[in-house]
Amino acid sequence: MPEARKRAVRRAFERAVATYAQSAFLQQEVARRLDGHLEEIRLAPKCILDAGCGTGFGVPLLRQRYPQARILALDLAHGMVASTRRQYAAPAGWHKWLHWAGLQPSSLLPLCADLEQLPLTRHSVDMVWSNLVLQWVDPLRALAEIRRVLRPGGLFLFSSLGPDTLRELRAASTDLDGHAHVNRFTDMHDVGDALVRAGLANPVMEMEHITLTYADLRGVLADIRGIGAHTVLTQGRAGLMGKQVWARLSHNYEAFRRDGRLPATYEVVYGHAWAAHTDRLADGRQIIQLQRGKREGWASGGR
Repeated sequence: MPEARKRAVRRAFERAVATYAQSAFLQQEVARRLDGHLEEIRLAPKCILDAGCGTGFGVPLLRQRYPQARILALDLAHGMVASTRRQYAAPAGWHKWLHWAGLQPSSLLPLCADLEQLPLTRHSVDMVWSNLVLQWVDPLRALAEIRRVLRPGGLFLFSSLGPDTLRELRAASTDLDGHAHVNRFTDMHDVGDALVRAGLANPVMEMEHITLTYADLRGVLADIRGIGAHTVLTQGRAGLMGKQVWARLSHNYEAFRRDGRLPATYEVVYGHAWAAHTDRLADGRQIIQLQRGKREGWASGGR
């Protein structure tokens, strides 16, 4: 991702920290549904990377499912990481008590870092969890980094947004002013191809539509801005929307009103894939690791 766009994304999410929790109904609901995908997967990870943790919605879900795992909570926005740390890191002085109680006092490690340049060593995590994050990064770079840090046999589980997301807002804004008002999101099949190109095996993908409803257009846009997910473009409208443009957008959006409510539809893509037991170089040549002594194998369920 170009640095200018990355800085814009970081700024948008830094500004949204205070309003994120109250506006992120979709993120919380998708996190719960993403957790449900783990029901059929047998895995006992020791180290989990929450890639794009936001304010930490995934942390209690992961802790409940894998109480002995260490969680690395990573986000590009420092404010998001700080919020996660305040909510879920063990308070100072509680470590001995938690250890006596059989809990893991150091199970959460907050990290402010770039998903496209992870500050982690190769093969250092057993599972990567990523909830509604891939649409904000360069997917090829991010997936290459995820593959690098996953141990062979490790799991990558994610959700993302598809191209049908905010279709009502996109349709209502097509004749406004020549500027893009809705981000473009990657098709599910292209994400699947990117997983394979990154060296992740046996990808499984599915998609659903989730529709939120609002009393008016201001509510729709308030939630989008509240989570920092408003359009982030290097070439787009500068400044606030004018009165005429706003009136036109409101008029256009009213065509979608049903039963007294305005819909905002999200195409949510879910997927998982596994880190292959072999690596490949950039030119496609395969890396085969040889080890002397006793032969050992890798085992991972849920394929």
